[in-house]
Amino acid sequence: MIDINESVMQFLLAFVVVGPLLGAVAALLPAPPGLKGKSPEQAVLRHGVTVTGAVLIAAIVLALGFDHDHPSKMQATTDISWIPALDVRIHLGTDGISLPLLVLTALLTFLCALYSYSKPPSGPSPKAFVALLLLLESGTLATFAVLDLLLFFLAFEMVLIPMYFLIARWGGEGRTRAAWKFILFTLLGSVVMLLGLLLIGIKAGTFDMVALATDNGRSLTASVQVIAVLAIGIGLAVKAPMWPLHSWLPDAHTAAPTVGSVLLAGVLLKMGTYGFIRILLPVAPHGFHTFAPYLAAFAVVGIVYGSLACLALAKRGAKGDLKRLIAYSSVGHMGFVLLGIATMTPTGVNGALFANIAHGLITGLLFFLVGALKDRTGSTDLDTLALPSPGHHPSPSGSAAPDLFQSGAALYGRAPRLGGLLAFGAVASLGLPGLAGFWGEMLALFGAFRPAAGLSRPAFLTFLAIGAFGTLLTAAYMLIVVRRVCMGGAEREVPKLADVHGYELAAWTPLVTLTVLAGLWPKALLGLTDPAVQQLLAGGTR
Repeated sequence: MIDINESVMQFLLAFVVVGPLLGAVAALLPAPPGLKGKSPEQAVLRHGVTVTGAVLIAAIVLALGFDHDHPSKMQATTDISWIPALDVRIHLGTDGISLPLLVLTALLTFLCALYSYSKPPSGPSPKAFVALLLLLESGTLATFAVLDLLLFFLAFEMVLIPMYFLIARWGGEGRTRAAWKFILFTLLGSVVMLLGLLLIGIKAGTFDMVALATDNGRSLTASVQVIAVLAIGIGLAVKAPMWPLHSWLPDAHTAAPTVGSVLLAGVLLKMGTYGFIRILLPVAPHGFHTFAPYLAAFAVVGIVYGSLACLALAKRGAKGDLKRLIAYSSVGHMGFVLLGIATMTPTGVNGALFANIAHGLITGLLFFLVGALKDRTGSTDLDTLALPSPGHHPSPSGSAAPDLFQSGAALYGRAPRLGGLLAFGAVASLGLPGLAGFWGEMLALFGAFRPAAGLSRPAFLTFLAIGAFGTLLTAAYMLIVVRRVCMGGAEREVPKLADVHGYELAAWTPLVTLTVLAGLWPKALLGLTDPAVQQLLAGGTR
């Protein structure tokens, strides 16, 4: 790590938050004559790569300059009065909980901009696309960096409009309905959430998240905490997404363009779970304790429901959409995150934070790969991608062989590197030990084995058993997808597909590398989050 002056750290964090916003404004302006290149469209796409690249570099330098010996301490803080009448302050800072999410957001947005430069999404002007992408990045980064409840709400809402337009203008079939469903669900949840945030701020006399966390709910009565957790929790649960408030997600993912799906799964879902950890756990611990068993119950139902929905979509003849299947898998994976949070233990919450990062890396990669498959085949329908042959091979006993032996246009044979990457993403998603997906789910289940004092251990052991069963279902549907899409016989000639292009390799390699590194060296992430989580659960941040 490197020693960086505190004022430089403050500037870096401010730039990470505000830089994309300034870049979004600049994207709408005419390009200077010397920067137009071959066309204005390429110039604005290059502008997107430049701005997101600069933000990523700033986020990496911020991470390198972060004091890793004191990750529970808020660092790079800026605290300026903004609206004195309401005591609203521009208060920014980062600790071991938010820093990994800041870097993940900056990385995924840069990779999306890089991918779009070589493969622009079909639709209206790239100017608007790049501006919306940068606006989305600014809102997401601000959500993870702000330390004022009202600023958190503004940042939380800031991402809705750009994501709505990305789906509605650059999406695929059914995009208008999906975009409206996305914004209605999230807006209704946010209205309730705002009431809860205002209740806390008014009753506690401050909107400052650090002061509220340090107070640890002592200035809030038990009834105020319960009402606030219910109201704020609904808004966060919609974004998480928690069953049964998840129904907007599959439609939004299926209709969204590739980069929209990557950012929706990789970054936007994390905003909800981050809010649970940053606001509800430390600010209203009694109220959260009341609802923790219910949150855990909804979480494990989501795990099983998401997995069963994926199994139904993966079956032959079900006309299942691969993009929709991965969207439903997110409901299950985020269920593990919510289960970890509901345990109210350092083990569970660390697992939730780890699973957040792992899900962002792995599901981001999977959506990139599905987008590439659609570009090559024109479809994300599983039955079309599997392309089974009319015949079948007899088994040694003479009976019809199972699906595994049906000859088809195996992706391994048509585009081996693409097939290998899809198989890698699938086994990482099912939680194979040695890859990032394993640690978060395991720690969340460990947290359920011994929940916080006062929570019913028999209930959480039941949730543990259901969650563990969900991991088996996850393995089942992911292996079916790999078997159907990647494997198969070579009985008939099948058209070759273009294998991985250079720009795709550039966008996907960091995700593959980090998935392996996080799986083999979990301490790199847990060493950051654990002290901060311990301090947060004990009552605030030093």
